[in-house]
Amino acid sequence: MAKVELKQPVVKEISAAIEGAQSVVLVDHRGLTVQQDTELRKQLREAGVTYKVYKNTMMNFAFKGTDCEGLSDLLNGPSALAVSKDDATAPARILCEFAKKADKLEIKGGVVEGKVVDPEGLGEVAKIPTREVLLGRLFGSWQAPISSFARVIKQIAEKDGEAAPAEAEAPAEA
Repeated sequence: MAKVELKQPVVKEISAAIEGAQSVVLVDHRGLTVQQDTELRKQLREAGVTYKVYKNTMMNFAFKGTDCEGLSDLLNGPSALAVSKDDATAPARILCEFAKKADKLEIKGGVVEGKVVDPEGLGEVAKIPTREVLLGRLFGSWQAPISSFARVIKQIAEKDGEAAPAEAEAPAEA
C-alpha cells in the first residue's frame, strides 16, 4: 500500500471535521501534562467540540481550498485542532480559559464563521457569552417589563378594592 493511500483517510477525516464548522482553533499542546490534557479534552467534549492531534502535512492538505487555508502558515510544531459545528465561541472560550491555567498551551489562531482570526481575536471571541447565557439575558429583559406591569396592575386592583368600600360608605353618610 502506498503512503498516499494511508494518508487519504486522515485528510478526509480532517476535511469532514472542518466542513461546515462554526469555528476551528489551532493550538500547540506541547508541555501539557497528561492530567491537563485529559481535563482539556473533557471540557471540550462536554461542549460538543471535537479535539484531535493531526500531522501538519495532513491538515495542510485538508485546509486547501477551504476557509481554513489561512491557517496553513501556522502549521509548525505539534498542532491540535479543536472544531465546533454548533457553537462558534466554544472552542475559543474553553481553550483561552484553559490557557490561563496551563501556560504551556499556545493558541496559534483559528477560523470563526469563515474568517481567519489571530490569538488576540480568539481572546475577544472567548469573551462572548454562550448562546444559553445570551438567550437567558434576552428573556430576562423581556420578563422585567412584564413583571413590572403585572405588579402595577395588581397594586391598582388592590387600591381600587380598598377604595370601593369607602365609596360605598360615603353616600350612606351624606
